[in-house]
Amino acid sequence: MTTFPDFRAVSTLTEHIAHTMRFYHPRCIDRSGGFYHYFKDDGQVYDVTTRHLVSSTRFVFNYAMAYRQFSDPQYLDMVKHGVAFLRDVHRDPVNGGYAWQVSWDNGNRHIIDNNNHCYGLAFVLLAYSHAVMAGMNEARTYLDETVALMEDKFWLPEFDLYADQASADWSHLDTYRGQNANMHSCEAMLAAYQATGELMHLHRAEAIAKSITQRQASQAGGMIWEHYDYAWQIDWKYNLEDKANLFRPWGFQPGHFTEWSKLLVLLDAQAANLQGDSAWILPTAERLFDTALDLAWDTEHGGIYYGFAPDHSICDGDKYFWVQAESIAAAACLAQRTGKQKYWDWYDKIWQYSWMHFVDHQYGAWYRILDKSNLKISDEKSPAGKSDYHTMGACYEVLNVLNLGKHHV
Repeated sequence: MTTFPDFRAVSTLTEHIAHTMRFYHPRCIDRSGGFYHYFKDDGQVYDVTTRHLVSSTRFVFNYAMAYRQFSDPQYLDMVKHGVAFLRDVHRDPVNGGYAWQVSWDNGNRHIIDNNNHCYGLAFVLLAYSHAVMAGMNEARTYLDETVALMEDKFWLPEFDLYADQASADWSHLDTYRGQNANMHSCEAMLAAYQATGELMHLHRAEAIAKSITQRQASQAGGMIWEHYDYAWQIDWKYNLEDKANLFRPWGFQPGHFTEWSKLLVLLDAQAANLQGDSAWILPTAERLFDTALDLAWDTEHGGIYYGFAPDHSICDGDKYFWVQAESIAAAACLAQRTGKQKYWDWYDKIWQYSWMHFVDHQYGAWYRILDKSNLKISDEKSPAGKSDYHTMGACYEVLNVLNLGKHHV
């Protein structure tokens, strides 16, 4: 019988963060610029040149949070190292955009994909916000610049939401609309508010959250669909044949339900500073979490499935690391905010499952994807877009909860 640590102990969470960081640091550092993004289970780098904007930004987040937690000056140096790569390699100095994907070979850059994605800019804003909170004062200018860029190029005031994708020169705005970019924009705006104290960022996060979880969700019986047309009407068939698409999967995403739940609890905590009636926020957070676990928890093998169809059947039975991590964070946030024991029960249950199946106790970090019976699908632990931002971020969020409540030890 597996013996589990106390997942509500501060020491358990900080030790797990440190264990995960040891998988990446210092092997992820490319001294010629930025970070390596592709790791096998044992830490071997299997692609030394490809750099994805999402990973480049998430590494800044990881190091900024680690510096604030552990006060290791090496981590602050890596925050600056990562920000420099965003500014000098990903960013277009002429039009302010950020290349989605580049090849970087010892100082030589080749652009693979220079389209502009709101999803990417959301993580650029998140990175700069956390760099500011780590004490990198010059990143404040970059933060303000990114907010202005998102406002100018992607914000759709008639919908209170962001568009999704534009060409490299900004001349063409794609007609696709997605909730995922907006969810992470909400997250980034909350971080920008935390970094600056400027209420406009909080109010933007509030507007996005209400638009997605109220108006848009009303098109799907209160649940959040991923894909929409240019007028923000549901596109039920988008990526129907690509259910595992990295950023735009088909189907309802229970991990996004719980991720929204977490963000809504963080928003509700700022109720005194919000613009309108906030009574809808916490009930929506609970409903989204409860729906996700009711429909997507695997009662046979444990864990949360990746996706379910409009008829509530499971359309993707794999288990993804980030879905479990975000659900852990959401459960703790709901437990603290509502005082309901059922959320602590879910917190412990998801942690125990993840500890048994996802956490790599030998090498560190979490496996990325397991099949329905919890077997690894590949030995690629960390391809583009991973970097364990979700897992360490969840631990930091739980630490915030524990330091507010009676579980602090």
